[in-house]
Amino acid sequence: MNRYRILIADDHPLARRAVRTVLDAEPAFSVVGEAEGGAEAVRLCGELQPDVVLMDLNMPELNGLEATRLVKQRYPHVRVVMLTVSDAVADLFTAIQYGAQGYLLKNMNPDEWSAYLLALLDDNAEVPRQLADKLFQRFKTTGEAAETDSPRAPLTPREQELAALVAAGLGNREIAERLFISENTVKNHMKNILDKLGLHNRVQLTAYAIRQGWTQFGQHSGTK
Repeated sequence: MNRYRILIADDHPLARRAVRTVLDAEPAFSVVGEAEGGAEAVRLCGELQPDVVLMDLNMPELNGLEATRLVKQRYPHVRVVMLTVSDAVADLFTAIQYGAQGYLLKNMNPDEWSAYLLALLDDNAEVPRQLADKLFQRFKTTGEAAETDSPRAPLTPREQELAALVAAGLGNREIAERLFISENTVKNHMKNILDKLGLHNRVQLTAYAIRQGWTQFGQHSGTK
């Protein structure tokens, strides 16, 4: 099994210890370092080359949002998952705009942490439903659903269809079965879609599809 190398960034020692305890119980995770603040997290990304940073939102010197922006600028291959005691939609949305995969609530049941984190980190997995719901509520309540984006190249109808299905919470296998194509074809489409839109991951694609109003197409039209 490939192990995810994880850097924990949190200014509270007890919080870091609690997170490490949860991660150490999961064979898929290996904690390679800890940071006490955002600036240190950015520096350690260069030194330790983690696969994942668990980034606390509120830290001294450099907060988690700004640290996420810098990490994704300098080390785009590093995935960032926010750690927070609050699922404030505004902060979550900003983090995802900066390239974060999603968020973990510190008060979640430890048994749920590993499954949720693995789902967030799996590029082939569906976007966790809770996260998609948060994104949908963001656009619904702020009226941003009509916002337009400028993709590097327009998506084809088939690519729009795939994006809608991702936003509806389907993984690659389910999409392949729905559209009667292979999983490899789905993966190729996904790579092209992300490249065209200049996005980093499926979470950002879900936000984009919701903003474009494609989710009804994916969730309710019975697309074949």
